[in-house]
Amino acid sequence: MSKISAFACWLGVLAMLGIVPALHAAEEVTLKNGFNLLCDHREQVGDKVRLFTSRGSSNFVEVDAAEIASVDVVPDPPPAAVPSAPVAPRLTNADVHELIARAGANHNLDVDLLASVVRAESGGNIHAVSRTGAQGLMQLMPGTAAQLGVTDSFRPDENINGGTAYLDALLLRYHDRLALALAAYNAGPAAVDKYHGIPPYRETQLYVARVIREFNRRKQWERQHPAGTAALSSMPPSR
Repeated sequence: MSKISAFACWLGVLAMLGIVPALHAAEEVTLKNGFNLLCDHREQVGDKVRLFTSRGSSNFVEVDAAEIASVDVVPDPPPAAVPSAPVAPRLTNADVHELIARAGANHNLDVDLLASVVRAESGGNIHAVSRTGAQGLMQLMPGTAAQLGVTDSFRPDENINGGTAYLDALLLRYHDRLALALAAYNAGPAAVDKYHGIPPYRETQLYVARVIREFNRRKQWERQHPAGTAALSSMPPSR
């Protein structure tokens, strides 16, 4: 009987006893008669060695210690490869502008105004998070996002749709007075109502000025390039 056949017979006996060695056994024990046995761990009792088939199991094969020729450690098989999540395609400036144009059309808001808000809020970074927890392109606070039906503020389409709807509501609330709507977008309507105008917060005052300046810059660029577009990807960077 060949060594392979003898080993197969030995495994058959173990199978009938219900103690087939597990495939993840930690040691390979070679006997002097040529048999190879896989075991999880060993235990010597007198001149006998018990080869346990699995951790925590009472099943074992007992052999004479003198019959063991060698013991080799069998490394665990590598874990099954987990397929990586598909990488989302990179969003270009043109893609962002298309989303802005769509949202602007739905709410009858100027595309250049929305693009100016996006630039001031996040600089076009879809993963932007402020120190106060505002998220995404139009920097929606989680509570505001939830009220607007935005389930994921880092999804550009949801974020832009939510931010556009919010700005539209603020313009309606303040009768199309852009500076007040922008101040409320930045500091909240409560602050604007409290001070009956732009709150005396330096951050909010600078924000309103920055958005309006960017908005005017875009309009001027359009007048100078009537055949062009004010897309984020085609305009020169603001200074």
